[in-house]
Amino acid sequence: MALVLAGTLKAQVAVNINVGTPPMWGPAGYSGVQYYYLPDVYSYYDVRSSMFIYQSRGKWIHRSYLPTRYRNYDLYRGYKVVMTDYHGNTPYMHFKSHKIKYAKGYRGPAQKNIGAKPGKGNSVAKQNAKNYSKENVNPGGGKTNNKTKNDNGKGNGHGKKK
Repeated sequence: MALVLAGTLKAQVAVNINVGTPPMWGPAGYSGVQYYYLPDVYSYYDVRSSMFIYQSRGKWIHRSYLPTRYRNYDLYRGYKVVMTDYHGNTPYMHFKSHKIKYAKGYRGPAQKNIGAKPGKGNSVAKQNAKNYSKENVNPGGGKTNNKTKNDNGKGNGHGKKK
């Protein structure tokens, strides 16, 4: 009986690979992938750590948000190159070739996002805070308006405060 039990216990050992949950703006059908390359913003997204990887002052950094210069970038509409052929911790080691092969504006095969883009009734601000919790970014998608708002909700022009 003890031998049978020992054999059963050995058979139940499983390998558990820790792969994070893809973001709702991620492309559907790639649950086991660790990285996306985002050609429009010259960045990578690490699914496992839920972090963007991009250059800042000549160094590759990991952040839960994109840099300020991309605050209006729509992650739902932007193309994501799924890095199915890379397994490691430094996808940016191939950045020069990725930048050439997948130039800004690159569009490969059609993609469908994992989840729907949040609408006005879905509290984009709450989703942004939950997923990325940083200022200067709009990771939930949706274009933001840089115009300053007054009390009646109408834009004041070209970002100039009254």
